[in-house]
Amino acid sequence: MSQRQVLQVFEQYQKSRTQFVQTIAELATRPQNIETLQNAGVMSLLRPLLLDVVPTIQQTAALALGRLASYNEDLAEAVVKGDILPQLIYSLAEQNRFYKKAAAFVLRAVAKHSPALAHAVVDCGALDALVISLEEFDPDVKEAAAWALGYIARHNANLSQEVVDAGAVPLLVLCIQEPEVALKRIAASALSDIAKHSPELAQTVVDTGAIAHLAQMILNPDAKLKRQVFSALSQISKHSVDLAEMVVEAEIFPAVLACLRDPDEYVRKNVTTLMREITKHTPELSQMIVNTGGVAAVIDYLGDSHGNVRLPGIMMLGYVAAHSENLAMAVIVSKGVPQLAICLSEEPEEHIKAATAWAFGQIGRHTPEHARAVATANVLPSLLALYMDTDSSEDLQVKAKKALKSILPKCNYLPALEPLLYEAPSNILKHVVCQFSKVLPHDSKARRLFVTSGGLKKVQEIKADPGSALQEYINTINSCYPEEIVRYYSPGYSETLLERVEKYQPV
Repeated sequence: MSQRQVLQVFEQYQKSRTQFVQTIAELATRPQNIETLQNAGVMSLLRPLLLDVVPTIQQTAALALGRLASYNEDLAEAVVKGDILPQLIYSLAEQNRFYKKAAAFVLRAVAKHSPALAHAVVDCGALDALVISLEEFDPDVKEAAAWALGYIARHNANLSQEVVDAGAVPLLVLCIQEPEVALKRIAASALSDIAKHSPELAQTVVDTGAIAHLAQMILNPDAKLKRQVFSALSQISKHSVDLAEMVVEAEIFPAVLACLRDPDEYVRKNVTTLMREITKHTPELSQMIVNTGGVAAVIDYLGDSHGNVRLPGIMMLGYVAAHSENLAMAVIVSKGVPQLAICLSEEPEEHIKAATAWAFGQIGRHTPEHARAVATANVLPSLLALYMDTDSSEDLQVKAKKALKSILPKCNYLPALEPLLYEAPSNILKHVVCQFSKVLPHDSKARRLFVTSGGLKKVQEIKADPGSALQEYINTINSCYPEEIVRYYSPGYSETLLERVEKYQPV
């Protein structure tokens, strides 16, 4: 065989290998092909091609493996069991930028599925190689490495700490300062994934100066970047007063409020989540948000939103109102109660209804004025209906009951209480009757209305245990009226009168 023929054979062999990996990489993009590829043992066929002498074949083989591993946990485990990871990690340090990007993609695809698979990636020594890749000149390599690190860190605090200990955080903070928007996004996302697990991990992110750099990007025109920036600031703020104060001290308010009108609903949601995480800590932080117009802005946001994106806004109003009478009044004055009432009636999801019920409890529990604001929005019958509905989740029933028990002892607006006399079970009814027993002795107009509306008659029909608190409240109400009036509205009185008529002998 001539030298020319030998070269042709090698050339044909290279073309075949190239065509094979390119075809597998293409087939792996379509879910319907995955099972067939898996059954054909494609993993064992791709592994040797990671060591191929031709760089494009190596890269394409890694890309195909990444796509397969990304598809499901079984295929990701097959990558681990096939001893493919050590080869990828070795190549991260040795190969060109295209291969490094593909190798980091495989590590990310494996790590994303579970803590166990992420640990397998860490145990193979991936972290050092990925951190070194964050120092590469090529932004695509940095982005792929940051993405893999974020996917490892997101699972739990231990994995996140491993990423921190490998020295990733300062380099990720440098990445958010790079000009490439895609790299900024992924680096901000990775910082968010690290910070979310504990105050200590969040503090590590803060100590590298991340807050100032994140704060500079809150008005960036790129919506996906803003999502990640607000997510990272939220994850830092949620852990403690000190961390929330550090975020506030970066002077992001009131500029943040402009993003509540952003066209991207996830930007709006993440801004509201950030505000929720800040306001939950102290009255002072809530007051700062109120002073910048944050409460009114969130109420407007609730009016323009639907579904799960409403949830952080609803909770934020509840946290603000929980702190003090004045802050709860700020929610009322900003027309928060009617908007929350709309959320309660519109939203089908029970966890959103439960959060709204909780928020009403925080607003109405302070004073009669606060309770009246909730009562006049006709919320009490809705809360009662949710509590009594056997189809309501346990959490929704508990939240609705707690809200009623918080609001009713403060509510002296009788027109809103009276409908509850006809529907409420005894554990709620006693709170309703108690309020009537407090108000009626001191209000003659209310006493008259209570008779003409049928309220007094209804009270006489309530069966209370002798000596119980409920019976005491009924006795107090009855003492507000002449005895004959009370008798007249008592059950069976009409029969008694008829008997007297029958027995009556005219003179």
